[in-house]
Amino acid sequence: MTTSIVIPVFNSEKILPILIEKIKENIKSNYEIILINDFSKDESWKIIKKLADKNNNIKGINLKKNYGQHNAIVAGLNHSIGKNIILMDDDLQHDPIYIKDIISELNNGYEACYVKYIKRKHIFWKKLVSKLNHITSSILAGKSLDIYASSFKGFNKRICNIIINDQNCEVFLDWL
Repeated sequence: MTTSIVIPVFNSEKILPILIEKIKENIKSNYEIILINDFSKDESWKIIKKLADKNNNIKGINLKKNYGQHNAIVAGLNHSIGKNIILMDDDLQHDPIYIKDIISELNNGYEACYVKYIKRKHIFWKKLVSKLNHITSSILAGKSLDIYASSFKGFNKRICNIIINDQNCEVFLDWL
């Protein structure tokens, strides 16, 4: 049973090798890592190609312009083969040690699992924007404020198929 780890990448040339090593340390089962370069201005694509050349479990996708995080993720989902899919950011704010916990919850029958930050290391304005996004999306989607939808999450293939088959022009994954 394969797990697909989908990671949108933007200007992360220095941290990508560290992220990949931490993922490899924390996932022992069958896995693939899909790195989607969202038109980075640095050497991220070159690093992705090097990482993929060294490891058959890594796939790289290079977008021709900046489409944004959610669209980059959908590009990666279209190439995922996993029964379980993990989404995480490229900046190591999401600790790969929790990947096994997400997989465990999905294997226990849950269709989706979100990881909530306890000690978020982002700068103040990023935390504020995230909080406002949480409140706004809760109101617009009609979900409880108690349900936290972070970018570090996992879901099964059924949910993945719903996302990749959605024909809306604007993509916001958590609404789907």
